[in-house]
Amino acid sequence: MTFPVVPEQRARVTLRSATAARAAVAAAWLLIRLSPGRLRRVLRALSRGARPATEAEALRSRQAVVSVSRACAGQGCLQRAVATVLLCRLRGTWPDWCTGVRTQPFRAHAWVEVNRRPVGEGEDIRLFRTLIRVPAPENRRRDT
Repeated sequence: MTFPVVPEQRARVTLRSATAARAAVAAAWLLIRLSPGRLRRVLRALSRGARPATEAEALRSRQAVVSVSRACAGQGCLQRAVATVLLCRLRGTWPDWCTGVRTQPFRAHAWVEVNRRPVGEGEDIRLFRTLIRVPAPENRRRDT
């Protein structure tokens, strides 16, 4: 998936947070090689038992991921989104993980949301139609 972006600014993170973010980025690198259906099933299983993330928690995880990975700070939206939910999960929370497309021009993108609001994304995100969503466990009743 690609989405033209300007590389994001790196935030300062603690050594502990950077270590966890690096682990999440590495795990995400492996997971994004799965087929979309299998990735969705794995993420859904990983989300079990987590509480819904707040916007601040999701943004903090996203910033940590971006600060330790050049790929995630640039056009690696799929790895960034997967690493963000994994890092949130390490902290006991889960934001909604989403992938979608736009048609004019065609682009695919992956992102995280809290309360149906994209976290850390620009205004262009409104142009995308969500195709796959792995919601927080407590929000699943609304999405299923």
